[in-house]
Amino acid sequence: MLQTSCKDFLEKLASGDPTPGGGGASAFCAALATALAGMVANLTSGKKKYAEYQADIERILADAERLRRQFEDLVNADAEVFAPLSKAYGLPKNTPEEIAAREQIMEKCLKDASSVPLQIMEKITEAIALHEELAQKGSRLVISDVGVGAAFCRSALVGASLNVSINTALMKNREYAAHLDAKVDALLREWTQRADKVVAEVISAVRK
Repeated sequence: MLQTSCKDFLEKLASGDPTPGGGGASAFCAALATALAGMVANLTSGKKKYAEYQADIERILADAERLRRQFEDLVNADAEVFAPLSKAYGLPKNTPEEIAAREQIMEKCLKDASSVPLQIMEKITEAIALHEELAQKGSRLVISDVGVGAAFCRSALVGASLNVSINTALMKNREYAAHLDAKVDALLREWTQRADKVVAEVISAVRK
């Protein structure tokens, strides 16, 4: 999906098509965040002032590139798992047999559609950790971009969580739904705070 231009992607997102949707947008937001992390690392690398962090910066650069590509893949993956769910909503439910078949298909589709946004959330924790490091080790000339990246990470994390929760709310298997909801809550509880801390540190740094 990201093989098109950004303009085409945004037009597709704004259209009446069900994909891309909030999950893909969250993955794209996370990709932007990791691209910013890569930019900060590139602008820090090789600078004498930050020589003590050079090995860390090189690692951050490699990790940011890896994560960016993974988020790009997750934009497509989210669309792929949501498409069957979108079709399942339209299955007939006129007879007990049709209702039972629809429920079985829906349950599988809901689980599949939850899996990708949960992956997005888990990957975003790695991106936030990179921004935490860059807030300390990155060039002060581009410290504001670290804050932007952390803010994007937070938005992507919350956005992806909503795409898990809307599916778990419809699951018949409430034990499995509660398991996913608990994972989501734990990730939000820890990592929104950590992203917020990076943003606060950057605000403090740029206003000195």
